[in-house]
Amino acid sequence: MLTFISFLILGVVPAFAASNAPIRIAMIEGMSGPFANAGAAVERNLRFGIERVNANGGVILPDGAHPLELVVLDGKGSSEASLIQLRAAIDQNIGFVAQGNSSAVAAALVDAINKQNERDPQHRVVFLNYSADDPALTNDDCSFWHFRFDAHAGMRMNALADVIQRDKSVKKVYLLNQDYSFGHDVSREAQRALKERRPDIEIVGDEFHPIGRVKDFAPYIAKIRASGADAVITGNWGNDLTLLVKAAREQGLDTRFYTFYGNSLGAPAALGDAGVKRVIAVADWHPNAGGATSDAYYQSFRTRFPAAADDYLFLRMPLMIEMLARAMQQARSADPTAVAHALEGMKFDNGFQSIEMRQADHQAIQPLYVMEMDKAGTPGVHFDNEGSGFGFRTLLKIPAADTAMPTTCQMKRP
Repeated sequence: MLTFISFLILGVVPAFAASNAPIRIAMIEGMSGPFANAGAAVERNLRFGIERVNANGGVILPDGAHPLELVVLDGKGSSEASLIQLRAAIDQNIGFVAQGNSSAVAAALVDAINKQNERDPQHRVVFLNYSADDPALTNDDCSFWHFRFDAHAGMRMNALADVIQRDKSVKKVYLLNQDYSFGHDVSREAQRALKERRPDIEIVGDEFHPIGRVKDFAPYIAKIRASGADAVITGNWGNDLTLLVKAAREQGLDTRFYTFYGNSLGAPAALGDAGVKRVIAVADWHPNAGGATSDAYYQSFRTRFPAAADDYLFLRMPLMIEMLARAMQQARSADPTAVAHALEGMKFDNGFQSIEMRQADHQAIQPLYVMEMDKAGTPGVHFDNEGSGFGFRTLLKIPAADTAMPTTCQMKRP
């Protein structure tokens, strides 16, 4: 079968591109400012998923095949700018919006989309969330129009706590997080999970810092050192994580970092040797998860984006696109309401990763991996991350069913 790349090389355009209108997906993300690198990584992953769908014929509907098309809108990482971009997407009659790199922005978008869909049923919008991990989004604040394809903060923290439970060397923990809704979620969930699994651990710090504004984390590293912490738990992401781990290396901080995102966006390179066996991360998948099918999929991503700085596959993002395409085909329509109903309860398996979109709250249920940083080439670390020479090996794989948590969602359906 010809791949999308093959079409480009041969100069061939699939027939649907000329005959049927594309189905557009608006990505609203911070493409400028301190977290622009995170936005760019999302764009690569969504484009990879879209290219895979289009290379296989696009979305087949009763009137023929339609390609998917990504429309990138700069939300600048703020709720206000993102709401303006949402209005721009609606004015362009785009019925599918993707966002994730801020739970505060996600909450604002959910509220606006709820109102839009109630007020104007002819121009409804489905919200595809790939990273906004505030548990409330699939609990008390759940919405029929919102689908989360990432594990929420409580699910991720449970996975990390399962590993901390086994690490008896950890006696004191310092919590350091960004000062916004998600950072507070991480702190709260860490305290809950540690109390359940390791009540003997002393929390010696619980601190929040301004998001995207700290240029030098050395003062925070000094506080962690003074506290006597054996481990740090952080949900930091993007440049806030890179600068934090860079400061830890420069200050020679000899503690373990239990992170949500320490395996990407420059963190492994920033840590270097200092991160070996000290940085723990949790994700829905990682390059060294293992298996020929998994390896081949990852290699195809690296072929598509060969630059070392571009080398991070967030598997849930292209799979989200593939699930969306399948939902459209099952609904036999690109109408947002019909597609939302088709996504509910959908089970998807690509041969090495399975996802179920839980109907009760639109929370994706999938395996989680807890992994440890080490040098590439050591046992279990076949691939490095972002050309750093360092990668991650699996410490613990948690089956999908064991990651699920109860929900308080009371879904209201149209």
